[in-house]
Amino acid sequence: MFQEPTTNSLFLFLFLSHGVASHRVPNSRQDLHPLLQKMAEEIIDGSYLNALLDLIQFQSSHVWTADLSHRVLAYLNSRNVAFTIASLQAAMENHLEQCLYQPQKLLEDLRKADAQQFHTAMKCLLEDKQDRLDLKDIVIDLGEIREQALQSPGVNRSLFVITLERCFQVLNSLECVEILGRVLRGSAGSFLQPDITERLPRDLREDAFKNLKSLNLWTSLSLLPEFNERQTFLLKFPYDDSVSWVSAENLWILGRYMVHLSFEEIMKISPTEIGLFISYDNATKQLDTVYDITPELAQAFLERIGSSSFDMRNTSTIHRLGLLVCFYDDLELLDAAVAQVLLHQMIKCGHLKGFQAGVQKLKADLLDIAIENQTLNETLGSLSDAVVGLTYSQLESLSPEAVHGAISTLNQVSGWAKSQVIILSAKFLAHEKVLSFYNVSQMGVLLAGVGTQAFYGMDRKDISQVLRSSLSQHVSDLSPAQQHGILSKMIKAGDTASGIVEIQGAFFKEVSLFDLWREPGFNSTVLKEKELRSSQALFLYELLSKTTRRPEELLSFFICKLGTTEVNCLAWKYWEVSRMSMPPFLLAALPARYLASVPASQCVPFLISLGKTRLDSLVLDSHKKNSVLRKVQQCLDSSIVDEYTVDIVGNLLCQLPVTFIDRGISPRAWAAALHRLSGCPDLSPEQKALVRLRLLEQYGVPQNWTAETTKDLGPFLVLFSADELNSVATKFPDTLQQTASNMAGTLPPKEFLWAVFESVRNSSDDSHSPVPSPGCHGVVAPSSDDIFKLAEANACWSPEELLCMEDDTFTRSVERLGAVQGFSQPQLMALKERTIQVWDMPSYWREHHIMSLGRIALALNESELEQLDLSSIDTVASLSQQTEWSLGQAKSILQGFLDDSEYNIQDLKSFHLVGLGPTLCAMNITEIPLIKISEFRVVVARIGTLLCSIHVLAEFKRKAEVVFGDPTKWTISILQELGTIAAGLTKAELQMLDKDLMPYFQPSAIKCLPDEIFKELSAEQIASLGPENAAAVTPAQRRQLSTLQLQSLQRALDGAKTHSRLDAPASASPSRTPSSPSPPGAPISWGLWLGCSLMVLMAKPLW
Repeated sequence: MFQEPTTNSLFLFLFLSHGVASHRVPNSRQDLHPLLQKMAEEIIDGSYLNALLDLIQFQSSHVWTADLSHRVLAYLNSRNVAFTIASLQAAMENHLEQCLYQPQKLLEDLRKADAQQFHTAMKCLLEDKQDRLDLKDIVIDLGEIREQALQSPGVNRSLFVITLERCFQVLNSLECVEILGRVLRGSAGSFLQPDITERLPRDLREDAFKNLKSLNLWTSLSLLPEFNERQTFLLKFPYDDSVSWVSAENLWILGRYMVHLSFEEIMKISPTEIGLFISYDNATKQLDTVYDITPELAQAFLERIGSSSFDMRNTSTIHRLGLLVCFYDDLELLDAAVAQVLLHQMIKCGHLKGFQAGVQKLKADLLDIAIENQTLNETLGSLSDAVVGLTYSQLESLSPEAVHGAISTLNQVSGWAKSQVIILSAKFLAHEKVLSFYNVSQMGVLLAGVGTQAFYGMDRKDISQVLRSSLSQHVSDLSPAQQHGILSKMIKAGDTASGIVEIQGAFFKEVSLFDLWREPGFNSTVLKEKELRSSQALFLYELLSKTTRRPEELLSFFICKLGTTEVNCLAWKYWEVSRMSMPPFLLAALPARYLASVPASQCVPFLISLGKTRLDSLVLDSHKKNSVLRKVQQCLDSSIVDEYTVDIVGNLLCQLPVTFIDRGISPRAWAAALHRLSGCPDLSPEQKALVRLRLLEQYGVPQNWTAETTKDLGPFLVLFSADELNSVATKFPDTLQQTASNMAGTLPPKEFLWAVFESVRNSSDDSHSPVPSPGCHGVVAPSSDDIFKLAEANACWSPEELLCMEDDTFTRSVERLGAVQGFSQPQLMALKERTIQVWDMPSYWREHHIMSLGRIALALNESELEQLDLSSIDTVASLSQQTEWSLGQAKSILQGFLDDSEYNIQDLKSFHLVGLGPTLCAMNITEIPLIKISEFRVVVARIGTLLCSIHVLAEFKRKAEVVFGDPTKWTISILQELGTIAAGLTKAELQMLDKDLMPYFQPSAIKCLPDEIFKELSAEQIASLGPENAAAVTPAQRRQLSTLQLQSLQRALDGAKTHSRLDAPASASPSRTPSSPSPPGAPISWGLWLGCSLMVLMAKPLW
């Protein structure tokens, strides 16, 4: 029932059968080439992989003729080997399958291979030329074999190990390093275990070490001391202790791993040797790769370079420093020209792993020097990416002419805050009454600062040019409101087709279902380079599958649109139509009892297939997931014995119960298991506690950790207590802070944040102590550097400390503070008060001020919100990004926009509706009918993401009826488009819906359905919800259900089959092909079921 591995080497046996019955070949031993005799002997010995390697070697220098297969078969017969073709096939299939599913067997085979066979194996991994062996009627696809081997868990580990052990003896080091690189690309560094260096040949030459160092995949820092120790021994050998062994040549040999020299060793380098090294042509390239260097070591290297004959303020020297320039500290009496050169070189500092706060401070200091005795207008174009450090007042002081003159620099700089982009865009466009393609095309990253209304005011031809030009790459940076301003101009009534064609990439997701429906000439070529949301994919697949002769060709556009519901459908299709080729992971989408159909012989492919998925996304019901995990443990025989099993289990390791992880993982497997566990997004508290205990057992208490160990364990630092982290913070503050910065966008544990906070506070530079503000005596206020380093740990500042920060610190840091998710209401109130102190009352705030506030704006009360200038929809859109507004606050924002813009509800354009976002939920139900249908219908999908009250959703549903017709005739694509709006259906309307529509409600809509209405669904409708929607049912909704309904809900959670159409033959298809596309109100679509059937026929990996 499972798909056999597509190992095309299994076809090796076929050449033996070609023409067997036609004639005999006498004297086979004399006539057969020695290499083919050797191959036959390998077959006799059962070494089928080596036989394949012999065949490849023979084919590389000989032409295969039809009679050769007869001679090989005759040779085997002459040796009295009782092989039939069938038994040979079975033996070979079994052996080669073992190579895939028992990677240790592959390692054993390759260790036994002779030098020529191993050389052939390495060349097969390295070269793409000889991808196919043509044996007349039989073709062996070596490229497919190579691809599958490199992607098979465990197999690539075996290839990595054997390459380290043997490759350097048969190929040159550059080729071996390239092979290692190919194998490592799929490993995420998980092969880098402590015994790696022991596997290297003892006589490895210096050039091999140099080439190994070129691999950027030696990420496990705890391995580097061992690796460097071997090379360092070789390099030190000619030197005695009185002379530094770190010569210019040895620095070059060390490559980027020169950063693992000790501070003492660096300081012993002679001026002559360091000067000679810097003079090398490739020194700059090498120093550009030292991205994990620490400030202490960088400044040690800079000191030694300064001790040589090189002038550290010479432009040529500065150009040679690579990433060392990021730690340049000789700023005394530095002139403006040198400061500008340094700033230009510091563009590369973004490649550093950490220490960005120090880099930003250095840039700010150099910026001050660079504009000394000159105006900012004069120097703007020569400041490189340091311009992102300019304050609002500095940016506002710029003349439009200066911005025009520097636009070629400004339009490429990364790191701009949205508020800075708004100021610069306004300056650049200050003299433009109407936007044209010419002036917009120069803006680059500053395009995001163009207002929504300005986009809408552009000529359509100019907008089209923007979308066809390189500037289109920046459209994804625009807000949804800005994108809809463009769409409103591009897609006009009667001219939909050309507009749709020109919209590419993720931007296409904003095109409405209504606009797709009214375009009758849609074809598959239009889909190229476009990303689709689910409602678009469902509609277009159904539409295009009716008008193409080969609908399977459409799958490339829709294959990535599979959700849990579609996976469940696909699993049933495979089960009923093509069970033998069913990808094993799909069994988990079927009811739990189907797991019993996995025999022990198929456990490994089952584990591999399931281990490549995210089980939490595939199985949403906790009871069913436990059943899946019990089957996994049964397949593992309750143990993970080695690192190869860890590879096979893959992501499943994150889901295994803590008792299994504790007792079932052998000591040998723990290193690989820990590496895999470090990438698990949501370990349970019990799993975290166990991992922490194992880390303490393996590495000891944090007080005794080395710098390398601390860096390696970075992802696990969040598991430790405050006391344990304090020792890390004391010894390795930079590592702790860098770990915190890598967690941007997440909410780490409070204890971890406090450790980071104390670390930053303890390492702060208190040399600059301004006169405290009234009421701030004795309060240590945040600095800009502190705020930059702390990221989410800024949530540890007290309200009093936040109130006491300097004005300049606030203006430089407001956007970072506004992005902190962990601030409490008192902290936000303190920041609001500080905002008012610095920028005056809200009535004086400009657009860029409001946009920079982020979550701080949530502290504004209703009267303060009413004071804001909300005439721009872009200002409102920035406020709408926050989701924590009270109903009163939302009403104030909505009414403020209507008043300040002087719009009525009926005047609102589609982009206004998108920009208003969640504040639309504050509309009175008497206002919603006033929205123009022509504007509403193009933003239905956006409004369908809102979690409004049921009364508001009901009004939006009434408008949806005007667009899409009677709810009883809605299709699956319409339900997907409507989102939460579908929760506004009445009890009677819900009861009349066909049960086959139920999986295509969005989960958010299910959650929004009132309990008293949800309970009116029939048992059949509930059973048809599908796993994802069933998982969205709330506890309150569940409590209202009858016993029969609860049983139906469990069936849906389990993935039980409820769709009658799945019982139809695989060849089922629509009875007619319409001449025009069906309207969205047409009966239920066949498209998805046809799609499931086609996906089965395609038999491609889908997860």
